[in-house]
Amino acid sequence: MPTFAAIDCGTNAIRLLIAAVDGNTVTDHLREMRTVRLGEGVDATGEFSDTALERTFAACREYAEMLLQYEIAELRFIATSASRDVSNRGAFIAGVKEILGVEPEVIGGDQEAELSYRGALSGLDVSGSVLVSDIGGGSTEFVMNRPDHSLVLESVNIGCVRMTERHLYSDPPNRQEIEAAARDIRSHVELMGRMFPIKAETTFIGLAGSVTTVAAMALGLHEYDADLIHGSVVSIGEVDAVTDELLSMTREQRAKLGFMHPGRVDVIGGGALVLRESMRMLGFTRVLVSEKDLLDGVVLRLGNT
Repeated sequence: MPTFAAIDCGTNAIRLLIAAVDGNTVTDHLREMRTVRLGEGVDATGEFSDTALERTFAACREYAEMLLQYEIAELRFIATSASRDVSNRGAFIAGVKEILGVEPEVIGGDQEAELSYRGALSGLDVSGSVLVSDIGGGSTEFVMNRPDHSLVLESVNIGCVRMTERHLYSDPPNRQEIEAAARDIRSHVELMGRMFPIKAETTFIGLAGSVTTVAAMALGLHEYDADLIHGSVVSIGEVDAVTDELLSMTREQRAKLGFMHPGRVDVIGGGALVLRESMRMLGFTRVLVSEKDLLDGVVLRLGNT
């Protein structure tokens, strides 16, 4: 089977997938994640900082070394939310191209949503009406299928980093900060939700690090276990309880959780709030958790063209 590689650079993290593709089956060779916080401060300044760019380029150099260990048929580099919003993305594009030899594709929210949808479903046995939510650092993508197999797509600027930087200043956040973030999320989801033909039988699928971390805590895991998390179902009651607990903890307490990725310690409260308020506003009582995501969608596209 041919081997393909995909890199996804978002607001909070840059991730690499090297995988073999056979039809709709993705077989991982390597998955890596580095927290570079490329979008740090972008909500306020409108541009990437020099330090954020250098953190990102350092991760790209690491990935370049890893890619040399495999015979890659094709590499695709996707840049998402933060890169859409800045005035100096040319410096980012030039730096990545110099290191990796490919030009980052700054994709729109609709394309990001479609790739996330394809990736998420590749690893789950689901059918019928489905709504997929991909909670990122700067934005959250929502995708729903129609009976005619077309997709309804929407990208909204509510992500774990954006909500944290905008509202959650204290350690731990106080009640006023939490409610301000929740109102912000609800206002976006309410407008977006009117576009989706949600039914009683619609399956709500959540992916990306905020969702999988909430699932790990709901499952009572002491260490992160992707096999146990993938395909798990978390109720709204469990999401409520986990979100409240995370928001009541100090940064130091969150950092001691065995399943918590170091890059999520600062922003998991904002991400959990996006998940909880989305479920409440859209009327879902449970979320089906997927470990597959945009990266899987990208390599599937590469392997089937």
